[in-house]
Amino acid sequence: MPRYFIQLAYNGTNYNGWQIQHNTPNTIQQVLQEKMSMIFNESIEVVGCGRTDTGVHAKDYYAHFNSEKIDVYEKSANYIYKLNKVLPLDISIKKLYAVNDQANARFDAESRTYEYLIHSYKNPFLNQTSLFVFGNLNFIEMNEAASYLLNITDFTSFSKVHTQTKTNNCAVTLARWDQINDTEFIFTITANRFLRNMVRAVVGTLLEVGKGKISIEDFKQIIANKNRSDAGMSVPGHALYLTNIQYPNSIFNDKN
Repeated sequence: MPRYFIQLAYNGTNYNGWQIQHNTPNTIQQVLQEKMSMIFNESIEVVGCGRTDTGVHAKDYYAHFNSEKIDVYEKSANYIYKLNKVLPLDISIKKLYAVNDQANARFDAESRTYEYLIHSYKNPFLNQTSLFVFGNLNFIEMNEAASYLLNITDFTSFSKVHTQTKTNNCAVTLARWDQINDTEFIFTITANRFLRNMVRAVVGTLLEVGKGKISIEDFKQIIANKNRSDAGMSVPGHALYLTNIQYPNSIFNDKN
């Protein structure tokens, strides 16, 4: 059957993450599959580009699926319109792409980018989208520590323990803090792959650097120790966003 990529965005506040789970029907994947199966009038299974945890958002997310219909790409605007009508307001379909039959939304991704938002002044309008961090932070040292991530490959110290991954190696190509305004800041990180809980653990540890609880040398030693318990607490998921996925052009039959 022909294969397609579906590009979407979602606010994860009301969901138990992306991946279907036996103990809850409230996941992005399950909701999407149910609505797509209804609109396409066939059983649709979607495979996502990665797992996002409870409360985590995605501004740019891809999943692949197969369909018996031969007009999906030609009538993509109509399918997108119908899907957006039946999906909840916190899930939005952006685009459909025709891809080769072997294309895989998860394994063909060349890089992923996440952003984490924090604010330093209590703001009732940011409670569900950003993390309130009280007190001054040393962003110069936080950025110096973040830049060290580009020099390492083993991220065991920032990985959830007892996972099924074969390796904890990742290649980080971007990691930095930027100031949005006087009270809001954003951490951006890009890598070829991410471990479970990795970004939230990295941010939690960098905040300890910013608060002066650990030094940059301590940060480096934590990485060398390859022990998750040495790193900082994982920050909450509500301020984390998957913002970009890059794929090789060769997997798309026609990407406009």
